[in-house]
Amino acid sequence: MTLTMQSYGLGDNSFKAAGELEGITKLVDDFYDFMDSLPEAKVIRDMHKSDLTSSRQKLAYFLSAWLGGPKLYSEHFGPINIPQAHKHLSIGHAESDAWILCMQKAVELQPYKEDFKGYLITQLRIPAERIRIAASS
Repeated sequence: MTLTMQSYGLGDNSFKAAGELEGITKLVDDFYDFMDSLPEAKVIRDMHKSDLTSSRQKLAYFLSAWLGGPKLYSEHFGPINIPQAHKHLSIGHAESDAWILCMQKAVELQPYKEDFKGYLITQLRIPAERIRIAASS
């Protein structure tokens, strides 16, 4: 089956397009590597513990379910409300933009189809904006 822009977001199509858990884990590792190395990301890197092992696992598990795959986050850590989980942080446009920048750079490194790369970044802007709004209220 060939996935198209219209089929992303249906069932587990996005999860499969991302390479399932193995592909998502690679994306997350690249994301956090950019967070560690980009000067523009220092503001969000400073919000994390020095050891990113737990953050990496939690984001990969969250993205698994978010992309239509196994609900690994809730299986391992319980339910989550992403905006509420970040409400204690000071997240404005600069922080949200830094997060998206790291994710864009990480997505570009992945062997995803170009239309999926665009779809994914567009979709990731939604929770990023919800987190920014929750953190500023």
